[in-house]
Amino acid sequence: MLARRARRAVRAAARRAATPGGRRRCLATTRMNMFSAVNSGLRAAMQSDDSAIVFGEDVGFGGVFRCTMGLAEEFGPERCFNTPLSEQGIVGLGVGYAALGRTAIAEIQFADYIFPAYDQLVNEAAKYRYRSGGEFDCGGLTVRTPCGAIGHGGHYHSQSPEATFAHTAGLKLVMPRGPREAKGLLVASIRDDNPVIFFEPKALYRAAVDDVPDDPDFSLPLGVADVVVAGTDVTLVAWGAQVRVATRAAERAAAERGLSVEVVDLQTISPWDSRAIEASVNKTGRLVVTHEAPRQLGFAAEINAHASEACFLHLEAPPARVCGLDTPFPLAHEPSYLPTEDKVLAAIYDTADF
Repeated sequence: MLARRARRAVRAAARRAATPGGRRRCLATTRMNMFSAVNSGLRAAMQSDDSAIVFGEDVGFGGVFRCTMGLAEEFGPERCFNTPLSEQGIVGLGVGYAALGRTAIAEIQFADYIFPAYDQLVNEAAKYRYRSGGEFDCGGLTVRTPCGAIGHGGHYHSQSPEATFAHTAGLKLVMPRGPREAKGLLVASIRDDNPVIFFEPKALYRAAVDDVPDDPDFSLPLGVADVVVAGTDVTLVAWGAQVRVATRAAERAAAERGLSVEVVDLQTISPWDSRAIEASVNKTGRLVVTHEAPRQLGFAAEINAHASEACFLHLEAPPARVCGLDTPFPLAHEPSYLPTEDKVLAAIYDTADF
């Protein structure tokens, strides 16, 4: 119990070191892509917390996307190691290790394969604090997993299952849009006092490049949305790789029709920043939400329902959704399945013309 409290105090001190808004004053940056930024975040966590371990299928070799490259050599095989191919076992190990007050960073190699661990996440990790009356918890557990389309993954390597877990109280869900956000949000997730599932859009691992702060304590706050592009006519909400699609659609809407589209990156799916969305929708009077996951019971439905309730008197058009299709993720027909730039742009125009 004392060790757990001490580690909580360390995590709390790290959070307090952040400047208002969660962004540290950091002059030195390095240009890197997203998998390198994830690697930097993991290294920072392991350097600051000697209880932190990284484990999963092939992580000792650097992982299939190279996110854990060099960690086993730097910290030793006791702190970065391969596990058997058992997602239930991987998360079960993380639950037990975190329950001892230590820091467990598990990798599920693809989000599509997280479902064998669903029971461990939903019935164990999420409820551990509640069922023990606060005596024990799994706050030191972070589960990283690559998600989303990559262009050739098909139905077993392309899914975005974030909404599946959003219904579960006790779990935090995070999805970054780029390298800077990946490091900042990952460090915050690892230091958070709640179990976190950290979804990493695999299409961005090498495609997205940014100036990432070198400061090992650099973090971004969880549960806070980020306005990527300010606007006054339409609110466009996205997260992960879809933020890039949304931003390009917003730029075309400005060039073609003179529309001012506000692009908001949700960043954290649970708990989501409802106040930021309300503020934007109350300003623009129009809302479009887009994500790669299927439309039916996707998280866009929750956002739109909330906006309909909280912003009803400000709405000038029905809230719209641009999502993946309600089918298994296809291979040959991936362009037809995905919420493309053209589809998002059409929704912007329909909403603006209503």
